[in-house]
Amino acid sequence: MQLLHTSALVVFWGCAALIGYAYIVYPVLLVTLGWLRRASAAPRELNDADLPSVSVLVVAHNEESVIRERIDNLLALEYPKDKLELVIASDSSRDRTVDIVNEYSGRGIQLIAFTERTGKSAVLDAVIPRLKGSIAVLSDANTMMEPPAVRRLVRWFQNPKVGVVCGKLVLTDPVTGTNVDSVYWRFETLLKRAEGRLGALLGANGGIYAIRRSVFQGLSHDTIVDDFVIPLLARVRTGCAIIYDESAIACEETPPEIAVEFRRRARIGAGGFQSLAVLWPLLDPRNGWIALTFFSHKVLRWLCPFFLIGLVAANLVLVNKGFYGVSLLAGLVLAAVALLGQYLSLGSSAGRALRLTTMFATMNAALLVGFFRWASGRQRAAWDRTAR
Repeated sequence: MQLLHTSALVVFWGCAALIGYAYIVYPVLLVTLGWLRRASAAPRELNDADLPSVSVLVVAHNEESVIRERIDNLLALEYPKDKLELVIASDSSRDRTVDIVNEYSGRGIQLIAFTERTGKSAVLDAVIPRLKGSIAVLSDANTMMEPPAVRRLVRWFQNPKVGVVCGKLVLTDPVTGTNVDSVYWRFETLLKRAEGRLGALLGANGGIYAIRRSVFQGLSHDTIVDDFVIPLLARVRTGCAIIYDESAIACEETPPEIAVEFRRRARIGAGGFQSLAVLWPLLDPRNGWIALTFFSHKVLRWLCPFFLIGLVAANLVLVNKGFYGVSLLAGLVLAAVALLGQYLSLGSSAGRALRLTTMFATMNAALLVGFFRWASGRQRAAWDRTAR
């Protein structure tokens, strides 16, 4: 009995410490380190004659509702037309996506249509080597880039050590079009900014990032989260730098339903566990800051659902020991608050605060679902279009 009690204590406080480190200690440490390290000065703006050739690639599957707007957005980019290649790759679209893209064939839009559904990663692996530009800018069908965004991304490639540049993704309300960045998204952006200052940025926003084509050396077709793996795999293979540029902005509408967001997070969770097979070398301490950020921001976060399970299990064993009865009750209250937070309006400060517990709970539940999908091989690489 004493062994069970001691083991429960170790598990309880060990799990509590790891959760606290991942969500409180690490962010404070990271932001402090980022604040102490001066941000890299943006490179000089380039004249048209000095700009590199760029290919903007959008992979689409059944995007007839947004593809026309997306193409018009691409055509409005402020970049010399003779140095800009615009490509839409259709991953076996069964709606009018291909027909709509073909309407723009005389205006500089190139269509690559795949008849067999293979998934985004397979499409990227097939198309990126065929692009003409020395820089590939990757984006999504539902993402709208500001006109100067591409120009701001590519200026960083004047430094030959830079391999990937990630832009800033702003979330907007699908009805009003206003900025609705959640507390969680602003928190993640803060971490991204600090990691960028340390030269330890993790992945990219799939809606807007640029990669030097020479550092793209292929991608496994079963890759689930390509925008996370592609930049970090380039870092593993070539040692290139990954830059975060907040002035290169793109906007994307938030999913209309919580269930849609949950499925997206579960997919990302499955992709995170999958990515360890190729990205584990980043955990080598000799990689410097990125070893810390990858372990703390990603690996520990992915494992947090299991820490929570361990915490609750240990708490049940210790429930008759005074403090642990109170901690179990507090956990039940927080679980109730998380459930209630789904039904409260975000208009009030109390509602937004309660939603933090909801987001924490749903994010970890989605990660747990993602783990079992990955472990069972049920998570497909091909994505289903998000209802918008």
